[in-house]
Amino acid sequence: MENYILDFSEIRLANLPEVGGKNASLGEMTVALSGQGIRVPAGFALTTDAFRAFLDFNGLWDCFQLLQQLDRKEYSNLHQIGSAIRGKMLSGVMPPAVDGQLRKAYRAMDSKGQQAVAVRSSATAEDLPSASFAGQHDSFLHICGEAALLDAVRRCFASLFTDRAIKYREERGIAHRSVAISVGIQQMVDAGSGCSGVIFTIEPESGNREIILVTGVWGLGENIVQGTVEPDEYYLFKPALQLNKRAIFQSKTGRKETTLVHSAAGGLEHIPTPEDRRKQAVLDPVAIRQLAQWALAIEKHYGCPMDIEWAQDGNSGERYILQARPETVHTIAGGYAGKTYQLTAKSKVLVQGEAVGNQIASGKARLLTSPLNADSLQPGDIIVTANTTPDWDPLLKKAGGIVTNSGGRTSHAAIVARETGVPAIVGTGNATSIIADGAPITVSCSEGKTGTVYEGILPFETISNKEEQGQMPERTRLMLILSDPDQAFRLATQPNAGVGLLRMEFIITHAVKIHPMALVRFQEIDDPKVKAQIEQLTCGFEDKTSYFIAQLASGIATVAAAFYPREVIVRMSDFKTNEYAQLIGGQKFEPKEENPMLGFRGASRYYHPLYREGFGLECRAIKMVRDEMGFTNVKTMIPFCRTVGEGRKVLDVMRSFGLERSVNGLEVYVMAEIPSNVIDAERFAEIFDGFSIGSNDLTQLVLGIDRDSAILSGEYSEEDFACKTMIAQMIRSANEAGVPVGFCGQAPSDLPGYASFLVANGITSISFTPDAFNHGRKMVYEAELKMKR
Repeated sequence: MENYILDFSEIRLANLPEVGGKNASLGEMTVALSGQGIRVPAGFALTTDAFRAFLDFNGLWDCFQLLQQLDRKEYSNLHQIGSAIRGKMLSGVMPPAVDGQLRKAYRAMDSKGQQAVAVRSSATAEDLPSASFAGQHDSFLHICGEAALLDAVRRCFASLFTDRAIKYREERGIAHRSVAISVGIQQMVDAGSGCSGVIFTIEPESGNREIILVTGVWGLGENIVQGTVEPDEYYLFKPALQLNKRAIFQSKTGRKETTLVHSAAGGLEHIPTPEDRRKQAVLDPVAIRQLAQWALAIEKHYGCPMDIEWAQDGNSGERYILQARPETVHTIAGGYAGKTYQLTAKSKVLVQGEAVGNQIASGKARLLTSPLNADSLQPGDIIVTANTTPDWDPLLKKAGGIVTNSGGRTSHAAIVARETGVPAIVGTGNATSIIADGAPITVSCSEGKTGTVYEGILPFETISNKEEQGQMPERTRLMLILSDPDQAFRLATQPNAGVGLLRMEFIITHAVKIHPMALVRFQEIDDPKVKAQIEQLTCGFEDKTSYFIAQLASGIATVAAAFYPREVIVRMSDFKTNEYAQLIGGQKFEPKEENPMLGFRGASRYYHPLYREGFGLECRAIKMVRDEMGFTNVKTMIPFCRTVGEGRKVLDVMRSFGLERSVNGLEVYVMAEIPSNVIDAERFAEIFDGFSIGSNDLTQLVLGIDRDSAILSGEYSEEDFACKTMIAQMIRSANEAGVPVGFCGQAPSDLPGYASFLVANGITSISFTPDAFNHGRKMVYEAELKMKR
């Protein structure tokens, strides 16, 4: 008698034709990775021969003939044909031999035949590097009893002919007859009372292979896959994980609005998540590291980036890997790094959420509550809906983009959007109530992790990165000026030498929000409203200063991870007193000045009693990023350092807070933005590792013009002879001292000939804002060409 059952312990990847992609992977992990502590729920596979025997026994091979009638252009009869085939399949009877072996294997799991199991479809063409078939076939959870098991298996067989699976095969040229279904039967992990999630061993938007993304929700993981909730997200840096350093560099606690559980009636139900559980992180750092290490081991074994599902049993607390398949988007297409998209105008913001991809799309909004409403969808329309399931897949090829109320970057909508190249914004919260059906909108995923839906049809430009790579200067290093860490992974895919200026102020303003001295001296604050704000923001942290350190370190580490191993030069805080005062609690600790532009700013603050302890928090954040997380590509830069003596004081203070030049390779640069920096460059070069010319401040101080003065703006010019003389002298002095000298400013991209001037004088690097980078690159490239002639 033919054997239709294979235990997972008998299965390897080579058995894929017999057990399909999902079961082959489960068997491979069971056999090859259990020795590394990776747990896979025990179970067995009903082979593809059982599926063929089912077709033989019931005379169902003619189902494939029905597919010959499919409208392959408009798919107008897809639902009709798919429904007819599924009806035939569901009316079939299990062959006696298959029936008997299936019951016997099930009883072996539990002598009473009442073991709760997960019944999962596993097709021979799914979970491959070239085709994921994510969500195309059906799976069933908490199946108890032999009758229910047989019914679930039959429904798995029928799911080979879901509308979405038929269309998926058609679009990829996969012959329908060449695909068969195996069914996996696994012990059920009680994640309903625990938690579950998804892991990517690659940053899903940029394709950065040094990153692991772990997501989690309370209850069953279908909530993540279906995008019905916003999950927790944890980003880890692989090199740090491998060196047993602090690998988690970014985390976000999602809303986790509902919890999917197994109901008393035997089905699945969504229950509201209690408010305290919504705010509570699903995983602690130890659990996150364990899952990430498992993911790293799985990736190493398979030799490619992986998409992994995990669950934690609510009773035992044990964690398991439920599924592992190759990540397809970046494996096939190399992600979205081929082109850069940039809006050339903006309008009213309608909603925001998590951006999927880096594209921009415009079109009419089409509010849909179900894929059954597909008749109203015209090519290029933007689908706006609460969330999607695999049934929506056939619509995505037709849509210009998709916007959902719920979901995260590992939801089904996000995964399929990446695979199909459709821009998506997920987790907006209220898109369906804000955006009107038929309204013209623009979906922008080009501005970092946050995606924005704008009112109206907006113009944008598309730039080929291949063209950029062909026109890179040979000698001058092109770098970026960056403020927002959310932009980092997208910008890092473009050809550049790293970040020449990371402005710390943006991270403090948007992520920290609190004046550092208000955290150091919290007890001195007498305003109850301010104290309440600080208490709320710092809730859950060991102490208030650790909040500042953690938030600042996370922002810096995100940029460092995105650009690793390229250098990231972080300028220590350079607020003016009036700007510091705008931070929560800031007015208590900032003096009032007549001219903050020339007052208590930059280096002078760092060793002064009024701010020294605040600067210490900045130093501790940098130390965490470099020494604990392993981002040794991070360098520091001191702004507005008036004298060499002041520079020595700052270095002494940094040393007292654990940051010492040259220790663990730390380099400390200084901004060259004051005439004294230029005149005394030789001595500055003795105590600092390099210079970055800040042309804005240098111009105002050379010409004696407040750069914020509207009245004198016509006289403010970086092209002034005196200013260019100063810059040329600065570059020459740095080159003579043998230290690098960069330039941060708009002039090389805005002013004809300015790039030529800098290149001719021997500038080491030029940093541009992201919007000016492409034009600036061309200017520098052409300047180098002229020098060769």
